[in-house]
Amino acid sequence: MSKVNTSLSISNPHPHGSHWSEKLGVAVGSVGLLILAAALIGTDFSSKGMVLGVALLSLTAAPILFAYGKYNNTSPGIKNNGVWNRSLSSRGLLAWGIGVLLTSFYVVLYWYPTLLGQGGGEVANSGIIGLFDPLSMALKGKPASQWFVYGTLYTVAIIGLGAKFMYKYRHNRYQLLRTSSVILFQLGFAFLIPEILQGLNPDLAYFDMDAKNMWPLDYDFAHSWHLKNLLNGGNLGMFFLTLGVAKFLLISPILTYFYGKRWYCSWVCGCGGLAETAGDSFRQLSDKSLKAWKIERWMIYSVLVLVTIMTIASLYGFFTNSGTFLGLDIYKYFQKPYGFFIGAAFSGVVGVGFYPLLGNRVWCRFGCPMAGLLGLQQKFFSRFRITTNGGQCISCGNCSTYCEMGIDVRAYAQKGQNIVRASCVGCGVCSAVCPRGVLKLENGKIDLDQRTSELKSLHIR
Repeated sequence: MSKVNTSLSISNPHPHGSHWSEKLGVAVGSVGLLILAAALIGTDFSSKGMVLGVALLSLTAAPILFAYGKYNNTSPGIKNNGVWNRSLSSRGLLAWGIGVLLTSFYVVLYWYPTLLGQGGGEVANSGIIGLFDPLSMALKGKPASQWFVYGTLYTVAIIGLGAKFMYKYRHNRYQLLRTSSVILFQLGFAFLIPEILQGLNPDLAYFDMDAKNMWPLDYDFAHSWHLKNLLNGGNLGMFFLTLGVAKFLLISPILTYFYGKRWYCSWVCGCGGLAETAGDSFRQLSDKSLKAWKIERWMIYSVLVLVTIMTIASLYGFFTNSGTFLGLDIYKYFQKPYGFFIGAAFSGVVGVGFYPLLGNRVWCRFGCPMAGLLGLQQKFFSRFRITTNGGQCISCGNCSTYCEMGIDVRAYAQKGQNIVRASCVGCGVCSAVCPRGVLKLENGKIDLDQRTSELKSLHIR
């Protein structure tokens, strides 16, 4: 005899147990993690290519299996029930444990790669980096490095957890298209194409071949060594040099004018891609207070100023063939501090390691200079905005809760005000979780005062 539920709660107060597919997903993912852990402690596998393939396939398939069990039998719509009752998504013990592990991984990755098995010179790779040698050799004909390992795992995370995200939001076309774009750009433009191009051009000195990366996020684009390698890189180097300048001066402003910063932050950027997929469980943790908003503005624009000063110093050094700027060593006082504190510690250690504690967009919100620059463009001359129909708002608060950028969306909706905020990345989740269709992402010139007056008059009627 089935148990009768007498509760009046809209959400299920007695959630069902784990589906067999969820359990299988956890088991499959554990296989991949155990292989990586075994490699990390020095296990030497005889068939590295096969073992690595099993590990990567396991890590990719695990979230897909988990998502099927969790969301397959749910009704249309986006379900976020219970996020404040789970340890992972409410800063519980599990969240703190994952935060510590992620932070530790980034510290080792950036500053202690030998602990991961990084070789050099006559010393061959070992450990987890050595495990990735077969894949690196297949793509570019060179042994793996810590950055190849990181890029591979980064891509696997976006693919697997992106598929999970798409299954959860499968009834929302915008989220499906946006996530597909993020996966495509990460897999193709950020990982496969650069690695293959390096393999096809082994004699060229290194330069960034990630076609989607651009200044100021790509902060070392204007460093002397990078510009020299581009200029000496033949047709390929000139292509990426021209593309890099065009993206900053032409492509980015035009796309931001028409579509807002979302074209990059939510559709293209790898940092945003990881935040949207791997960080989806933590989006509700973003601080919505006015104090956090003030800190956000001070920090993100300070970083933008710092990267601009560093770039000016770097360009001065390149064109004058000098190692100093205003009497200060360019590398020691400009490039190295920015690379350490912002490029590594902030964007990596804090930006990803603190997902379970501060939300999934902590880097994008407080530190990313690209988000700061695009935000200024979006606020002052972009056609993009989120329009609201205040008369339909029931003040449920879903929009504010799941805004990963800490915007109190409900406050705008209640007043019938359209949202034109520099920090908004246009992810569209606020609109997706709204039960009344109050919010709409639009590209077009709208008189905000007139729109607000119209909505108020409709509400009065």
